[in-house]
Amino acid sequence: MVQIVPITDVSTDAVEQLLDRAFGTDRHIRTAYRIREGVTALDALSFAAVEDGTLFGTIQCWPIALNGDDGCRIPLVMLGPVAVEPIRQQFGIGRMLTNHALAIAEADPASPAMMLIGDPEYYGRFFSFTSDQTAGWRAPGPVERHRLLTRGPNVPGGSGLLAPRIVAPAFTVTA
Repeated sequence: MVQIVPITDVSTDAVEQLLDRAFGTDRHIRTAYRIREGVTALDALSFAAVEDGTLFGTIQCWPIALNGDDGCRIPLVMLGPVAVEPIRQQFGIGRMLTNHALAIAEADPASPAMMLIGDPEYYGRFFSFTSDQTAGWRAPGPVERHRLLTRGPNVPGGSGLLAPRIVAPAFTVTA
């Protein structure tokens, strides 16, 4: 039985090897990597699918922002990559991981809108992502505009550049 666990429960090397098998070793040149360059995935929204101790899938979410042309900086969460072991694709593992991450994100009313770069037919059909409000968005690399997808009640309109968002670590004030 496939279980969803925090991605921090599996080794970083295993995750990287799965990503290489799912997307190729040249995956780092993709625009999505440039959008989230220099930031770490959000542990609370990043998960792994394991069965009998074996990693079969992962999903990671990242803190990014839309740096608006009007000077506003609007926080977003970038969903992806969703990686599934090639021999286990088409069995719903990616959909299960995505549903789990979205449910966790949406449980927090303060959570920023979600975005991703992906197939609009798939992500629209199963998860209600659309490109309705992204026509003015730009990315730091090539991207097919119809593949910039968003979901959530706080999706910003307007125009701007997608970029990493540095999240300050939590700290405790001591007296």
